[in-house]
Amino acid sequence: MAKEIETFVKLQVRGGAANPAPPVGPALGAKGVNIMEFCKRFNAQTQEKQGQILPVLITVYKDKSFDFVIKTTPASAQILQAAKLKSGSAVPNRDKVATIDWEALRPIAENKMPDLNCFTVESGMRMLAGTARSMGVIVKGAPEAEA
Repeated sequence: MAKEIETFVKLQVRGGAANPAPPVGPALGAKGVNIMEFCKRFNAQTQEKQGQILPVLITVYKDKSFDFVIKTTPASAQILQAAKLKSGSAVPNRDKVATIDWEALRPIAENKMPDLNCFTVESGMRMLAGTARSMGVIVKGAPEAEA
């Protein structure tokens, strides 16, 4: 018999660095989850992704037990890393802050494929090019949109 789900909690936590301080402590404490148990399990699973921002979806059950799924690093963070930037443009339609090559999106798309809503790496690259454009990053060599 399956456990009855009470709620879901979505957080973004740095890999290997979960601790009871905000945002983890207050979000899980309000749901009655054992915060230290989550921190230990999360840190153990994310040792190889030290310091990366990782979205995590926590399923909290009625008996206060929990499961969690760790997603891949957000596309915007990976694009900023590829462009060697700290942040995107405040006015992306006017101020362009960097330029990256179309092929620089391929490893990001391959990494993000489990979380993207597409079937091919090329369509994932197009989605990432749109994300880059909305951050004020120019993608050189991007294929033209098919009409």
